[in-house]
Amino acid sequence: MPGTFRFLDDIALADMAFDAEGNSLQELFDSTTQALLESLADPATIAQTWRHVVNLDEADIPTLLFEWLGRLVYLKDAHGVVFHRVDLSLRHSPVQSSWHLHADVIGAPVNPATQELRSDVKGVTKHLYAVIQDGAAWKARVVLDV
Repeated sequence: MPGTFRFLDDIALADMAFDAEGNSLQELFDSTTQALLESLADPATIAQTWRHVVNLDEADIPTLLFEWLGRLVYLKDAHGVVFHRVDLSLRHSPVQSSWHLHADVIGAPVNPATQELRSDVKGVTKHLYAVIQDGAAWKARVVLDV
């Protein structure tokens, strides 16, 4: 089963929140990424004319996920884009005791005439932020500042 997410209406009144989960870390990262993309715009309405590669290294999964989602928000603002899809992979380096994320981010410049735009996310917050492992599954709660 692929990772899943659901938006939470009753968690943060001025913000947007979601829970995401997956049967692996890869699924967790995929589902949280998809939730963020869908909070910005309907990915099906976004062309694939813009591409950016992201590489991140962090010591732990919660920090890596937080920094990753924050990077997507930064790319949206810095380049004036929204996203069609993200192809990402995770790798653990026991020697360096760190996690590496590699992502190809694909989207297009913002165009309200052709895209279904949703929320203008300003950042990922630490409010109620959590990443936990529950048996083999992984779960995250994320609150976005909108």
